[in-house]
Amino acid sequence: MNSLDLLKSATTQIQPLSDSAWKDFSSCWKNFSVKRKETITKAGEKEPYLYFVTEGVQRIYYLDDTRESTVVLTYAPSFGGVMDSFLLQKPSHFYYEALTPSVFLRADYESINVLMDKHPAILKLVHIGLTQAFSGLLERMVELQCFSSEEKFKKLLQRSPHILTLVSHKYLANYLGNDATNFSKLINSVRV
Repeated sequence: MNSLDLLKSATTQIQPLSDSAWKDFSSCWKNFSVKRKETITKAGEKEPYLYFVTEGVQRIYYLDDTRESTVVLTYAPSFGGVMDSFLLQKPSHFYYEALTPSVFLRADYESINVLMDKHPAILKLVHIGLTQAFSGLLERMVELQCFSSEEKFKKLLQRSPHILTLVSHKYLANYLGNDATNFSKLINSVRV
């Protein structure tokens, strides 16, 4: 399946588009690729693009003088990028980094904005997609604040059973709020 077919399949699951809306929507996406460990967006920069991941694994993380926290993992086929910075066109508080060589389609802010004004179905697509992402974020916050390490790990594997083969254990441990040593013990002790 080519990149635009993957994008169409993903968008149709969220909000089907008419032929004319799809034609306009699909025309604003351009191919883009990065190498392993390449930073796509830096903290302090405005996110100029919405990404659709077709290959590879990425993370969004927070970094200050003493802490680093992986807050989101993205992989094919899904949308990616620092969404709040993209939609608000304000400097990002986060970094977006490729953990593996990655291939995307990307669309710029202005193109997406014009299409949301022109096609109500595209506006609805963005609205539903953001609502789903926000719902997932709230679930993740509950997990981080209320669940044990074992419960968080089991929930992650329920959502993404293949995640252990995609993402380095170091980043999974950070995503779950564990140190790498404890995560190693967790993997060996949890029955899935």
